[in-house]
Amino acid sequence: MDTVLPPLPPAVDLETKAVLKKLSGAHRQLAELKGISGTIPNQGILINTLALQEAKDSSAIENIVTTHDELFRAELWPDGGAIGAAKEVRNYASALRVGFDLVAKRSVIGLSDILRIQEELERNRAGFRRLPGTEQVNDRTGEVVYRPPQDPQVVLDLMSNLERFINDDSLLDADPLVKMAVVHYQFESIHPFYDGNGRTGRILNVLYLVQKGLLDIPVLYLSRHFIATKGEYYRLLQAVRDQGAWEEWILYVLDGIEATARHSIGIIGEIAAALMTDKHEIRDRFKFYSQDLINNLFSHPYTKIEFLVRDLGVSRITATKYLDAIAETGLLRKAKVGRNNYYINVALFRILAKEHIA
Repeated sequence: MDTVLPPLPPAVDLETKAVLKKLSGAHRQLAELKGISGTIPNQGILINTLALQEAKDSSAIENIVTTHDELFRAELWPDGGAIGAAKEVRNYASALRVGFDLVAKRSVIGLSDILRIQEELERNRAGFRRLPGTEQVNDRTGEVVYRPPQDPQVVLDLMSNLERFINDDSLLDADPLVKMAVVHYQFESIHPFYDGNGRTGRILNVLYLVQKGLLDIPVLYLSRHFIATKGEYYRLLQAVRDQGAWEEWILYVLDGIEATARHSIGIIGEIAAALMTDKHEIRDRFKFYSQDLINNLFSHPYTKIEFLVRDLGVSRITATKYLDAIAETGLLRKAKVGRNNYYINVALFRILAKEHIA
């Protein structure tokens, strides 16, 4: 069925009593997440490690599945070590970082930024759709449940409207978390690209929170929540289209923000504790200890000699000596692919993958 997608803002009151009540808990967890993120000495550690985690989860929603090991190894050899799903997931992480850099510089999310994110994600310049969009079909009945806007001019007009809505708060006097839920719904309903719509939309979620000052860095990722409640996610999106069921959709997003923020707070706390434990042991045992070394080891679940050469300004011989010495303590595990050695941060891997290395 064809659906006429109205421009934003919605012509209804979005801040119902239930929504206002739910907002307080979501904001409380989000503020705590912002605070604990600031306690990590080098925030690049969180951007790098959690971006990989989000990339893996967000891509899994689109049935692009890879293991943590494949993904982390792909970061070591981006020009030739990644194939298939791992390569696509790596592209997602790169698109997220590109988007964050753009928003951090200008505090605006424009159409050019959205196009740049999608370009990095898909590695093409196809731009907004100029052909009919993919229909969404009920897997059980085969019935078409939603057909996104088909006319290229309508797609462009709706995206221009979305751009104004994102950046001009005078269009809707509402809490930014409510607006984020509206932005996500509208973007996914426009379905402006040939491919990568879901992943681009999930990147926009966290970039919007950064733009509004609710986070300093992109560390809240709703993909985990969307995976756990995939059926509800699609049902509630369609309920807004069919019935104008905004309250239920917004409550669902706010639940996701609260739960995901709480989970992220726990992950960051574990990373901070592991970082301090490893820092003290390396500092106590080795004269070559430095904060830059610790930052390097925790910026990459898997590291390699070239990373230390680049980040610490040491020779390959010296970098190899450092990594081999730390590996002897058990804090790192030395591994090999072909002729290439790499080193696994054991504690960080266990936190991110929730697995134990044999």
